[in-house]
Amino acid sequence: MPASATQTLRVAVLADSDTRWKWGSLTANRIAPANSDISLDGYLLRGRATPTARQLKEVGVTADSLREVTAVEFLRVMERGIEDQYDILVLSLVGGGVQAMLHGLARAWDGRTERPVVVTGYVGVVYEKLTDGLLLRHGADLVLANSRQDADRFKEVYDGVGADSSSVTEVALPFLGGDTYTGEHDPYTVVFAVQPSVPDNRRDRDYLLNRAIQHARFHPNREVLLKLRSKPGEHTTHIEELPYQKLVQGKDLPANFRLVYGHMGEVLDRTDLLVTISSTAALESLHRRIPTVVLTDLGIREGLGNHHFVGSGCLASWDQLDAGYKPAPDAEWVARQGVLADGSYETAFDAARERIAKLLAGGEMAALKPYYTPETAPGYLPGILARHHLGPDGTPLPGAPAADKAPGPVRQIVRRAARGAYRHGVQRVAPVIRRMGEL
Repeated sequence: MPASATQTLRVAVLADSDTRWKWGSLTANRIAPANSDISLDGYLLRGRATPTARQLKEVGVTADSLREVTAVEFLRVMERGIEDQYDILVLSLVGGGVQAMLHGLARAWDGRTERPVVVTGYVGVVYEKLTDGLLLRHGADLVLANSRQDADRFKEVYDGVGADSSSVTEVALPFLGGDTYTGEHDPYTVVFAVQPSVPDNRRDRDYLLNRAIQHARFHPNREVLLKLRSKPGEHTTHIEELPYQKLVQGKDLPANFRLVYGHMGEVLDRTDLLVTISSTAALESLHRRIPTVVLTDLGIREGLGNHHFVGSGCLASWDQLDAGYKPAPDAEWVARQGVLADGSYETAFDAARERIAKLLAGGEMAALKPYYTPETAPGYLPGILARHHLGPDGTPLPGAPAADKAPGPVRQIVRRAARGAYRHGVQRVAPVIRRMGEL
């Protein structure tokens, strides 16, 4: 039944990577109606990027329960009776995963007028595959846009194809926060926040690493930190074939240059200058008014994602930083990105809270109706659903993993071995094959 202001609000988050678990779990807490007592259950979709215990700990979000599932296992959990259902379901997945879940849930809840409010969105800056990703997310009750700019673009895409755009709801990135930057630390600290997939080749990654090391040598009174996303063997939202931890081996590192892991917010607590290619860490930094630079050394290109920061006032090169350049962000650009450094961040989720409260109080819920159907996308949708062991109508395919019992010890060992083999292939074998192809 719908949760009242005095009842416990039951929330489920389905995520497929550490970054998406962070976005989904923090979003769940941000969008819950006022005065709700939240019970949060986490479900991690089994795959190449299933987060490790270390990654989950680094996110810093505590769930009342957390389990690893396949898509079909999760859908069977969602089929349970009304008396035991969730109030809100956050789908924090890649676009194809969201689409598969929407069709699977539509089948699982067929004929039911009481069901959870389904919410989805993006973990950060949307700078590629806008139309594709948005249409794969269509059908959720709320499609969250992390900024005013994204909300406008999302509605334009949905309206442009004749899809209902009323689900688009403007919010902000849920992981912004922390103390506002008040002045330089001792020592002055430069943080280079690297990304798993950008740039995607050894030459460019070596170049960026060497420039960060060179900056440390040019400024011996500064501390230069290379902020890493994951340890070798771990996967994030994006595949990292060339970890910086391996590239740094054998290099002569100055004493004031270090590699660091940990929660981004804690690293920003001691940051005087944040440097990146196009990471959402730049938005976290801007929110706290920390001087922030998005590098132009490798060009300003869609493939790098730094084109998103055109007009931000943050674009600069290592040469400029070596010479002492300090960026000045454009206030209007920052405001349109959902950064809200002006103090309005706490009200950024009010619209989502109000919409969810209204849906919960309304009783009967309409059936989920994604834009893509076997009629509108007969050559596209079946393949997306099949990757999650679902048929064209959202029904589990024969032979799909069962959910009536937990995997036994042998099955768990096989799963771990399979994931290990996949990661070895991605990080070791695939790069070698590509290099051979370039000979």
